[in-house]
Amino acid sequence: MNWIILIIGGLFEVGFTFSLGKAKETAGNTAYFWYACFAACLTLSMYMLMKATQTLPLGTAYAVWTGIGAVGTVLVGILVFKEPATFLRVLFITTLIGSIIGLKVVSPH
Repeated sequence: MNWIILIIGGLFEVGFTFSLGKAKETAGNTAYFWYACFAACLTLSMYMLMKATQTLPLGTAYAVWTGIGAVGTVLVGILVFKEPATFLRVLFITTLIGSIIGLKVVSPH
């Protein structure tokens, strides 16, 4: 169950970076809405990381959480914010995904 909580927390991390990107593109009340989304996603993400580390190894949980956030943020950047999807970016994201899976596999919980 804590792995699921950790994954959802990682997705909220993607949510707070997405919110920052949207806030950067807007102004006025719309930007404040996205900043509020940022704060909510950040709070939920940190809370879920905290809950997951109560039973999962801290180092593994943190690495998986940040890895989900990093991979998700790069994918959102490519798919939503039209950042370049170069061969090397895709290669390194693929190796990061492999590392996240590897940490999950060798984790004692």
